[in-house]
Amino acid sequence: MAKTEPTARSSTEVDPTRSDIDTFLAEMTKAQTSGISGTGRLIFALDATHSRHETWDMACKLQGDMFRAVASIGGLNVQLVYYRALSECRASKWVSDPNHLAKLMTKIDCRAGHTQIGKVLAQAKRETAVLKVSALVFVGDAFEEEEDEILPLAHELARAGVPVFMFQEGEAHRVERVFREIARITGGAYCRFDSGSAAQLGQLLKAVAVFAVGGRAALAASKDAGAIKLLGQLK
Repeated sequence: MAKTEPTARSSTEVDPTRSDIDTFLAEMTKAQTSGISGTGRLIFALDATHSRHETWDMACKLQGDMFRAVASIGGLNVQLVYYRALSECRASKWVSDPNHLAKLMTKIDCRAGHTQIGKVLAQAKRETAVLKVSALVFVGDAFEEEEDEILPLAHELARAGVPVFMFQEGEAHRVERVFREIARITGGAYCRFDSGSAAQLGQLLKAVAVFAVGGRAALAASKDAGAIKLLGQLK
């Protein structure tokens, strides 16, 4: 994978209520400002193939919201990874400025092609070998690769301690099965969404970002049962 800044330039399903998520974020913020500190490294990976054209603008907005949610409680460095066309898969530099990352995403246009989730997982493996990656978030709607080539990569990330949070757009059963398995193997979480649940997805992404900064200690500090359930799949 070319590690250059883009010039054309992310178990049991969770379904928390808005109050659960709001409570979770409030508790995480309280825990972080009470002495839990650090800098998280989050890989935000996206499927930028043509089928996601209609929801790309939504993804751009959500990542901005995700960044702003943790801006006041600690450091978060994000690397944007996306794939499109037949073999294009790019990774940005690590950035801490939400506006910069948003500008990168708005320069990307979706193009017809096949999924390259294996390359995304491999990128996370390479990055965490250099400096620990707190979490990998992937947002996509398809899976067109061979499971026996992808799942071993998930096991490698599990051994490296990188949880993967798989967010599926749509209802394809094979996609759900594979996404769930990747999340289960790595100790991450799975969630399905559609264009009508953008707000919920945004809140979940914010929670993962806060987790990347505060870690398990911040999660354990939450007293709300619904909040614990939100990331309860973490091993």
